[in-house]
Amino acid sequence: MTMTMGQIVNHLTKGISIPNITVDLLEPGYIDTEVQGIVTAFSASQYVIEQAISLGANFIITHEGIFYSHRGMQDCLLHDPVFLQKSRLIADAGIGIYRFHDAIHRYQPDGVMVGLLQALCWHNYIVKQQPAFAILTIPTMKVKEIAEYIKAKLHIRYVRVAGEVSMPCERVGISVGYRGGGDLAIPLFLNENVDLVIAGEGPEWETPEYVKDAVYQGQSKALIMLGHAESEAPGMKYLADVLSAQFPMLPVHFIEDRPVFQIL
Repeated sequence: MTMTMGQIVNHLTKGISIPNITVDLLEPGYIDTEVQGIVTAFSASQYVIEQAISLGANFIITHEGIFYSHRGMQDCLLHDPVFLQKSRLIADAGIGIYRFHDAIHRYQPDGVMVGLLQALCWHNYIVKQQPAFAILTIPTMKVKEIAEYIKAKLHIRYVRVAGEVSMPCERVGISVGYRGGGDLAIPLFLNENVDLVIAGEGPEWETPEYVKDAVYQGQSKALIMLGHAESEAPGMKYLADVLSAQFPMLPVHFIEDRPVFQIL
């Protein structure tokens, strides 16, 4: 049984209300192209594209965009050598790339959140699930212990922490991606009575500054920032597992990219 790129996209988005303006596009690619193999990844970096080619996969499903912007290619890149080399690689390989961002975040529950919680083995601790966050009651651990646990489970070298690292935590709020800003993360402390917020990333002058002031006032609050990719890549690994089970006739691979930042 053959599957086309369009059939895979339709399967992924079936029953999902996608906004009229969306970044979820098959571009480049054609809906009637037969899929030889699938690669899922957080971002369609050049490394990921080269890995897909080496695996014989002609369809990449990426959470974030190809050309360094949420809304698509920027005009400033038109003559940029990095953009041109990457564009040639994609064109020469004849690969289709589908941006799977808005739809997976509209799964109920959020598909990216499901992947992160499964990777952390915390899915059984959920007490409340909302589109933008989950509330968990975990076995009591200190902030530092939680940070070390996360690093081990996600195989990442570091996280960033605000607050008192020796503080014991039990009630935790978690969000993925760029949901660590003050408008989303700060209300979790008051409205959900969490000890700790774990997020991907957000403006450094918002939630981290709030936690800094709270601790200075003697209040027990903490924040762990995982990094955007570190919080969402597990969701794309989870997607690969799901697709592999649903389409056993197709080779499906999750490509774990190299970390963006180095610790010096």
